[in-house]
Amino acid sequence: MTLLFLDVDGTLLPFGGADPYPEHGTSPHPLLPRLDPALGPRLLALGCEPVWATTWLDDANALLAPWLGLPPLPVVEWPEDEVGPSPGGLHWKTRPLVDRAAGRPFVWFDDEITDADHAWVAARHPAPALLHRVDHRRGLTDADFAAVEAWIAGV
Repeated sequence: MTLLFLDVDGTLLPFGGADPYPEHGTSPHPLLPRLDPALGPRLLALGCEPVWATTWLDDANALLAPWLGLPPLPVVEWPEDEVGPSPGGLHWKTRPLVDRAAGRPFVWFDDEITDADHAWVAARHPAPALLHRVDHRRGLTDADFAAVEAWIAGV
């Protein structure tokens, strides 16, 4: 089954836009109302194995998964020495995600993916991989889901 690596900030939780964000309920946590609960069922409907790929780590399961109606998901543990900028423009998540995929097909939703990440994965990962950059101002949109659904259908 295809893995689905999920970033949170700028992907599930939009930020940086000029307009106010739609609110989806109330919560003592100031960011949760930005998180659209409808995303959970849509992510599951992709038919992939979702994995948190975020610095939220297990907090994603404690705070975000219930809001989204998701079960607890596996979490990518980041090597401490790799968190932060990488040489050559490669995102610091790229190597650990390819390691975690272990040759399996994967989709990666993130707002910081660059051409360097695409090239590095294409040269080193033997299975199909879709690195899908999300606009951080909007978070996941219908167009993002459509692109991933089309890719999955072709794999």
